[in-house]
Amino acid sequence: MSALTPIRIFVPIDAAALSVGAEAVAEAVAREAANRALPVEIVRNGSRGMLWLEPLVEVETAEGRVAYGPVTEKDVPGLIEAGLIEGGAHPLRLGLTEELDWMKRQQRLTFARVGVTDPLSIADYRAHGGFKGLQKALALTGAEIVQTIKASGLRGRGGAGFPTGIKWQTVHDARADQKYIVCNADEGDSGTFADRMLFEGDPYLTIEGMAIAAVAVGATRGYIYLRSEYPHAHRTLQRAILKAEAAGLIGASILGTGHPFHLEVRLGAGAYICGEETSLLESLEGKRAIVRAKPPLPALEGLFGKPTVVNNVLSFAAVPWIMEHGAQAYADFGMGRSRGTLPVQLGGNVKRGGLIELAFGISLREIIEDMGGGTRSGRPIRAVQVGGPLGAYLTAEQLDVLMDYEALAAMRAMLGHGGIVVFDDRVDMAKQARFAFQFCAKESCGKCTPCRIGATRGVEVMDRIISGREVPKNIAVLRDLSKLMIDASLCAMGGLTPMPVLSALNHFSEDFDRPQLPLAAE
Repeated sequence: MSALTPIRIFVPIDAAALSVGAEAVAEAVAREAANRALPVEIVRNGSRGMLWLEPLVEVETAEGRVAYGPVTEKDVPGLIEAGLIEGGAHPLRLGLTEELDWMKRQQRLTFARVGVTDPLSIADYRAHGGFKGLQKALALTGAEIVQTIKASGLRGRGGAGFPTGIKWQTVHDARADQKYIVCNADEGDSGTFADRMLFEGDPYLTIEGMAIAAVAVGATRGYIYLRSEYPHAHRTLQRAILKAEAAGLIGASILGTGHPFHLEVRLGAGAYICGEETSLLESLEGKRAIVRAKPPLPALEGLFGKPTVVNNVLSFAAVPWIMEHGAQAYADFGMGRSRGTLPVQLGGNVKRGGLIELAFGISLREIIEDMGGGTRSGRPIRAVQVGGPLGAYLTAEQLDVLMDYEALAAMRAMLGHGGIVVFDDRVDMAKQARFAFQFCAKESCGKCTPCRIGATRGVEVMDRIISGREVPKNIAVLRDLSKLMIDASLCAMGGLTPMPVLSALNHFSEDFDRPQLPLAAE
């Protein structure tokens, strides 16, 4: 390599990396390189997902990219002195990034470019296979695209797991003067961050997936409904859309085909209920975010009463790979009715938390113990919540369950958006059950009584149980209230709230068996 050829050093611009000092590290690398007159180009990439190693610094060498981490600003002079730009030896040197066990064990389809490319470089995106799926889609009819998505087995990654192709088929077949594509990026589940990482590390992927959907169903306008708590993702998306329009990738004519597709980002206002598609549509229309009754389905009467495809970020992001490589290649990953890969977000009391993309079918135990290294505290695992704040709590004995929609449903649990939160043996599960009701009471849209009032009553019942007041009677009330909410709530917000409550009660009953208070305390 010529002495004048810049050495590419990668420092993440992902929000997780920034939160632990990545900006100061990037500035220190630039400063030290300038002081030594070293030819260095700093690339601000996305995160590789190994969050316990952030800020993770990589240097491009003839053998591949070498990783160092976690790097602090104070470490930089020593790293440069040790020969960082040649991939030199240092206590923080981890080896070739792609050879790290965390990376080697994954099947990265959706996240293949995240952490690899410059997120806003269209040239970089193209060089790593970007827009090949869209180009292949443009050579097909809308019906053929829809059939490809159906054959792939792709299901919604937002929670319900509804087959994506069937939703697209409904919108394709609907007759209307206007159709819409809406991306649900209101990633509100605790312990989830895949959407954010994707937007900050590879924004063109979702844009491409939405453009393919637009061609498939005949839509001309699209909206990304993004949670306001993601300012970094918002800025990156806005810039990516402007660049894509300027390059003729979307806008008045998708890749010069004459098919228009105009895309906008709209920010939410912090309402968890907007993760439910009809509440999201109400919010997009400028109304109060409350759940709509179904039917009519959004696929027939969605945004502004027009046929609308509403999918999660990860659903749209899977589409370009499917179109490029074929439905069967995607369906070859996974098991049963859960095809392809799932980006798992591992957090809570875990040694190695982060983003893992694996084919459906790996066990929860392998993810937590092998990939995650067990609890960070070193204490035994007591409970694991899968699927967000409304997901069930599983015991340490249930961790051999496979990551599969139907396998988890058989255990009265759900996969949701792929969030996994680990708790050690110090957790109080009665208090966790109370939190589920408290969360629902705060986040309910208020439209239906079982959810709005039921959650408030649930908090009161849990307070009586936790304080030891007539525990057997209150547990009976708790079960009756949970059944009512499941059977009568208008949407999944109220219907799923009893899932963490009942799983905590059924699996960790000892935490509910409080000492009975004397009558005088009543």
